[in-house]
Amino acid sequence: MESKKEFLECERWWTLAFLMYVGGFFGGYTYSVRGGIFCNAQTANFVLLAMSLGSGDWAQAKYLCIPITAYFLGAVVSEEAAGRIKKFHLIRWDTLLILIEMLVVLILGFIPDSAPFQISQIAVNFICSMQYNTFRQADGIPMATTFCTNHIRQTGVFFTKGIRHRDWNHIKRMGFHAGMLALFVAGGVTSTIACHRFSGKGVWFALIPLMITFIDLLHADLSTEKDQKDRIPKGH
Repeated sequence: MESKKEFLECERWWTLAFLMYVGGFFGGYTYSVRGGIFCNAQTANFVLLAMSLGSGDWAQAKYLCIPITAYFLGAVVSEEAAGRIKKFHLIRWDTLLILIEMLVVLILGFIPDSAPFQISQIAVNFICSMQYNTFRQADGIPMATTFCTNHIRQTGVFFTKGIRHRDWNHIKRMGFHAGMLALFVAGGVTSTIACHRFSGKGVWFALIPLMITFIDLLHADLSTEKDQKDRIPKGH
């Protein structure tokens, strides 16, 4: 790993750890009380799209284009906004995104349980896409905070390398990815319990880790990193 001094606050492992927890929370939320599906990534939607096209279910195929487009637009908006926000020299895009996520989560909690599930699903698609595109590395380690596939692969890779080379650094990398997987699961457990107890309003529990992350990033923007707002995080 690189020296800690080389990383912005938005690249530190604890920032990504909170967001990994939030990613698991979103998955549990949409599956528990918003239609029984996962909105953190789009692989399943592409499989369903292919199956709908293959079976001639054109209505379903057209609908699936909506969440896929929302995810696409999330990447476009986050990529464009990151460059524009820098010009104001107030806060970084990473910080503003967490504030946006908090506002979306707040609004989601007010949506009646009787409302169409698609409203919440598309909102989560959009913010998960922006989060995935914005936060790409933790202490120099490439990662995703909205799904687990890469972390499972990396856990297996570094487990094998650690055993093969008897290298403690590989074991530490394995532990890093395994820890992120555990946080994702913890987020899903929390959201499932909260949503079973409070239904759609259970999503508000995600505001706790988001608020902690926002305060940390805002403090960095206004103090320790106030002269580094033009600095681009690694991986971008």
